[in-house]
This record gives sequence, structure tokens and C-alpha cells, in this order.
Amino acid sequence: MSTEIVQLVEQAGPYLSAAVGAYGAAVLSRAEDAAVDAAADATAGLGRRILRAVWHRRDEEGRAVLETAVREAAQEPDDADAAGALRQQIKRALREDRELAREVAAFLPASGGLTVNVSGARAIGAQHIGIAVSGDHATLNPPQP
Repeated sequence: MSTEIVQLVEQAGPYLSAAVGAYGAAVLSRAEDAAVDAAADATAGLGRRILRAVWHRRDEEGRAVLETAVREAAQEPDDADAAGALRQQIKRALREDRELAREVAAFLPASGGLTVNVSGARAIGAQHIGIAVSGDHATLNPPQP
């Protein structure tokens, strides 16, 4: 189950980051609000569902540790260590509660194990690609026989 948990947390990572970015530290404490969730993008909403499911299944000490990780990730959105600490808390919770792991897995879309993250101007993301050009004044020459 350990490898499955690692893969699950890796798949959930972008959703968690989006939720923390959209909702900040309030992602855990704010009551469910359909209007707010509808306004947030689907990625952030799914991340919020994951975080709240984990938070609800933790004891008082586990909740405090998760809250700290979420707050630090929200305060330092570009800090890979803060994001890693949050993922570590999620991973720990999923390892300790197999039912929670199944619940979180059910939230996530089936991806076949592939995640492609693309960011930045002219970025290209694809599972299979032949020729891709991203730039100004590019010239493509057909292959020579």
C-alpha cells in the first residue's frame, strides 16, 4: 500500500496546491459553501475536498499539524519545502487510515498514472508528440531522405 499512497499523494499534489492557493489557510476552517466552491476552479475545489476529508479524519493533534502545514504552504506558495511538508502530512494520514486513502482515491480522476504539468509562456504538454514548436519565427524543415 505504501507505493500506492505515494502515487496517490503525487496525483493529489496539484489539487492540494491549487486549493491552498485559492483558499489560503482558510481551506480547512471555512464551512462548506457551494457558491464559493462553484466560483473556485474545479482543481482547487477538488483539493479542498481532499484536505477537508483528511482534516475531518484526524485527531486533535493531527488536525493541528495539518493546519500548520496548510498555513505554511499558503504563506509561502513558492516554497517547495512547505508544499512537501503538506504532502507529507497527507501521506501520513493516508497510510494510517486505509479507508481515507480509498476515499481520496475515489475523489481523483482516473489518469492512468500520467500527470502532465505545464506552465509558462509557450509551454507544451503532451503524452505523445511528434514535432512541437513553441517560439517566434520558427522554421520547420521536412526530414531529408
